[in-house]
Amino acid sequence: MVRDTASGILEWSGHYLVNPWSEQGQLVDLSEFPRLRDYFERNADALVGRYIVKKNPGKWYKTIDKIENGLTERPKLFFPDMKLISHPVLDDGKYYPHHNLYFVTSDVWDLKVLGGLLLSKVAEAFIEAYAVKMRGKTLRFQAQYLRRIPVPLPEEITPEQGEKLADAFLRRDVEAATSAALDVYGLAAWPA
Repeated sequence: MVRDTASGILEWSGHYLVNPWSEQGQLVDLSEFPRLRDYFERNADALVGRYIVKKNPGKWYKTIDKIENGLTERPKLFFPDMKLISHPVLDDGKYYPHHNLYFVTSDVWDLKVLGGLLLSKVAEAFIEAYAVKMRGKTLRFQAQYLRRIPVPLPEEITPEQGEKLADAFLRRDVEAATSAALDVYGLAAWPA
């Protein structure tokens, strides 16, 4: 959940996702899963008023999005959808994101290094340029905007730069992340 990311370190609040999808990506038939059916029926009041149910009342127990099998176990960076500043939070591969958390995974990046780049004011400037600003200058950190942040190839980052980015990310030090990102991008300075 978004509130689990507030401190910059993932702090699980104890919420679970009950998955109504088969491994093949089909919504399960509740008659084949009586305990799941009983659970959903006990909690039907919380489910039936949702917009997605009004569109398809026969599938009143479906989630907004299909569940991506294997995502829970993958390390990822979570981004709350709406935030004043860039706020990537590392999940070592234990949790599944609520629908208002966007995420980044990678098979090639050290996510702490990438997290440092994405924590920086440089990455935030790209989001500011692309995203719609909400009331109070809140930014939207949605997938379509996160994808547009240009990042170098991981092998183009020196070990020293990577160390600085990872350290800044772990300490949640935006100024240090920005300084390291400026070096990576070959920029002289960041406007005050």
